[in-house]
Amino acid sequence: MTTTPAAQTLTDPDTPFAVVDVHKSLRNIERLQARANQLGVTLRPHMKTAKSLDVAALMHDGGMCPVTVSTLAEAEAFADGGYTDITYAVGIDPHKLPRVIALLRRGVTLRVLLDSTEQAVFVAEAARRFGLPIPAQIEIDCDGHRGGLKPDDPALTEIGRILHDAACLDGVLTHAGESYFAYSAEEQRLAAQHERDTAVAAAERLRAAHLPVNCVSVGSTPTAHAAEDLTGVTELRAGNYVFFDLVMAGLDVCQVHDLALSVVVTVIGHRPEYGWIITDGGWMAMSRDRGTANQSQDQGYGLVTDLAGHLIPNLVMTAASQEHGTLATRDGADLPDLPVGTRLRILPNHACATAAQHHGYHVVDSGKGTESAPVIHARWPRITGW
Repeated sequence: MTTTPAAQTLTDPDTPFAVVDVHKSLRNIERLQARANQLGVTLRPHMKTAKSLDVAALMHDGGMCPVTVSTLAEAEAFADGGYTDITYAVGIDPHKLPRVIALLRRGVTLRVLLDSTEQAVFVAEAARRFGLPIPAQIEIDCDGHRGGLKPDDPALTEIGRILHDAACLDGVLTHAGESYFAYSAEEQRLAAQHERDTAVAAAERLRAAHLPVNCVSVGSTPTAHAAEDLTGVTELRAGNYVFFDLVMAGLDVCQVHDLALSVVVTVIGHRPEYGWIITDGGWMAMSRDRGTANQSQDQGYGLVTDLAGHLIPNLVMTAASQEHGTLATRDGADLPDLPVGTRLRILPNHACATAAQHHGYHVVDSGKGTESAPVIHARWPRITGW
């Protein structure tokens, strides 16, 4: 449940803790919604990044939008929150079907994902056994990044037929995971085009076999922003965009000032002989994700700002142990004067991984001013578990 704290600022809670700047998050949300509107597709946000009903409420002015989830715990929490149009975008296994059926019986349209005849058979059998269609999407592989079928795979129409015979075939879904390694605008544009072409080709092949395709779903944060033509696509998925992160900034999908998620840490020591500042925010607060390591600018474990969110030039979180973070300058220059007790904010490499280290968010609003110690307007819980 959302809570509104007594008058507090970022100087008050014990560190480390996660902060969401609602002004920046809203700006990011509005940007992609405008893009989806321009492209003529439905935006189905992926809640795997935020895992928060409060963040979801920002997306449609508090209304209920269609959502994507990565766990059944998320699906259940969103159903409890009144959401009825949910895609569970991780391959289904038989042990999870009772929870899927329970949600369907509550009136939730919960789509499952699969890419094998084995999965199609047990989904179809469960649908017949329970007398309840289980909407299923076939995962399509557009870039060799992980699971899915190629559009010309002979199994595609076989799976489609198995699902259709049990009234379970809903459509196709693909995700351009390799777009996270598309380092130019042209590479991202081509990844988005290939993602669209692959999904549409799979849908057309199913239709040619007289199998109905209701949904053609594509999306990743880079391709969602780079797509120029989504003809034949019905919906666009993305999740990272609500917060963005340094990986996305490194791909020029956003700018560093767009990052809405940060972690507040406290300076707890110094090692001047090594050029280090030590904080109480290690990998338990930030995650071990080093997603910028292969980009043109390695950001270590994160960039450092003051408590108001202003970047401290040349200062990077260079190392992390469980509960200790090490800050250093990029070029070995003199360290800034940051005494023990100083609070800082760290901007993360990977918003999904960093958010997952925390039970909730302390909410600030830079649109209402950039105080040296921003006011905490609310605390938003996160959904945890699987």
